[in-house]
Amino acid sequence: MKDLDLISAREIVDELDKYVIGQHRAKKIIAIALRNRHRRMLLSEEMRDEIAPKNIILIGSTGVGKTEIARRISKLFKAPFIKVEATKYTEVGYVGRDVESMVRDLAAQSIHMVRDEQLQLNDAKASDIVCSQIYDILKGDGRLKETDSPREKEHFIDRIKKGDYDDWFVEIEFESKQPRMNLGVLGTDMDDLSSVMDNLKDAFSFGGKKNKTEKKNMKIKDAIKFLKENESEKFIDENTVRDIALERVQSSGIIFIDEIDKIAGKNNNSSQNDISREGVQRDILPIVEGTKVNTKYGIIDTTHILFIAAGAFHVSKPSDLIPELQGRFPLRVELEDLKADDFYRILTEPENALIKQYKALLSTEDVNLEFDDKALRRISSIAEEVNRNLENIGARRLHTIMENLLEDVSFNADSMHGQTVKITESYVDEKLQDTLKNQDLSSYIL
Repeated sequence: MKDLDLISAREIVDELDKYVIGQHRAKKIIAIALRNRHRRMLLSEEMRDEIAPKNIILIGSTGVGKTEIARRISKLFKAPFIKVEATKYTEVGYVGRDVESMVRDLAAQSIHMVRDEQLQLNDAKASDIVCSQIYDILKGDGRLKETDSPREKEHFIDRIKKGDYDDWFVEIEFESKQPRMNLGVLGTDMDDLSSVMDNLKDAFSFGGKKNKTEKKNMKIKDAIKFLKENESEKFIDENTVRDIALERVQSSGIIFIDEIDKIAGKNNNSSQNDISREGVQRDILPIVEGTKVNTKYGIIDTTHILFIAAGAFHVSKPSDLIPELQGRFPLRVELEDLKADDFYRILTEPENALIKQYKALLSTEDVNLEFDDKALRRISSIAEEVNRNLENIGARRLHTIMENLLEDVSFNADSMHGQTVKITESYVDEKLQDTLKNQDLSSYIL
């Protein structure tokens, strides 16, 4: 993960290019929005408060890269990020998740991220302490000689760190931790109430007693890992973690709302479902506009959280969203449908390309896959043709085609050790000819 101040907008696009083919304008718009997060933080406090994030709607068929862009953003930056589905929420008054829970989930994600960073910062210090403890145990039971020489002691501790004694067994003594009581500030979500009840249950199970001392016998490599977790916790100040995490949520948090088209009403009719969908939109509106949300970690102001929405908009249109919500997503980017050339690039270029995945999977059975370039072109043209004749599911079509193409090889791989399977254009036509001839392609492809 990288800090936003260490990566330019152009570099963001370059990183996304490694995993998402095409859609350059969508990547460019998102890169600018992300870079503006850093630029805003360099301004005076007065100016900083006036600059609101420019929220984005990504419009495009399923499988063209909307969700993949979101996934890669979350892995790329040290910024709190969550992806949610708009269809998971119900308007106030109905049973289900309320929209404020997306902010609470983002806060929890940020807390988890900051705690991990703090653990890593203190990893070396905790490792020194734990390995010294292991040395004292081994010295105490006579398996390592007792010495007053600091140099000799350091030598033995270094060997413990290097793993020379990993398979030796030691008995460690530790205090079982009492669960932390964190009632915080409750929202209206049932998840918060459930979390509080679990905390109360765990706390009362200790009967108000102090932490108990326990003993375990385990290998040194496992003991080091176990003790390091306990030791690292001692260096963490939960109040500091909370303050840093909440500040990150408010200044650089990102919420990706998928399937937003599913809560857009239709202009041509009205039903109870349309009313419910509009209710969810009206509940989302204040969060996107900027409001204060109660979480168990504290109150979060959503004014400067960046919202990226996405939807196919096959049935509805962005204009079917309520006008107030439309106004809060000033940037709209229409992603392009994938063509044969795009499918070819998806098969071959990304770092997680499908061809690389299938080769790696079958290599575990000592089967070597070789793909002829003409075969890859043929697969790509088939994917485009099937998407054109059936429902357009974008790059996901390649998964179903590849599974059909390699079905026999995958099934018989255990009896093909050492063999090389060459996938040629004729092989592709032979394996998929029934699929191409049959008019009801969905019975074969999907």
